[in-house]
Amino acid sequence: MYARSAAVRSDVDRDADAALTALYSEHYRSLIRLAALLLDDIGQCEEVVQDAYIRVHAAWGRLDDRDKALAYLRQTVVNLARSTLRRRLVALKHAPKPMPDAASAEEGAYARVERDAVVAALRELPRRQREAVVLRYYADMSEADAASVMGCSVGSVKAYTSRGLASLGTKLEGLR
Repeated sequence: MYARSAAVRSDVDRDADAALTALYSEHYRSLIRLAALLLDDIGQCEEVVQDAYIRVHAAWGRLDDRDKALAYLRQTVVNLARSTLRRRLVALKHAPKPMPDAASAEEGAYARVERDAVVAALRELPRRQREAVVLRYYADMSEADAASVMGCSVGSVKAYTSRGLASLGTKLEGLR
């Protein structure tokens, strides 16, 4: 029984090979054009058409009317093109979103220069002014918290911060 089914299967395969070879030589270009109307990438068009031939060859024994093999091929090309487009849409839908405020390399380099200039200017401030400015604006502390850390009154923190910011403003005037 196995020998008979293998012999029948090989006859079907030979029939499929001959029929699809003839269809390939006559209709390959028209099927590529059909796929090209549905897809925008010629490489994908070729893959879709080749996959269609493979699928029709695999289903050759199940075809009801082998005279309609070209129609089966066309329908398979359309279905595979739809699947390709669907996969593309899903991939686009789930693609990672770019960072909206991503800085360019120039902006990053300029920010680094500005940061270095600010750090250098901070280092030139007297110690108490530098502490007040850093605690208030870098550590984001309130005046009362900064006063507690510095061991002085809130009024002193206000004075140190005011003088420190004024001094930084004159030192960093060229960056504006």
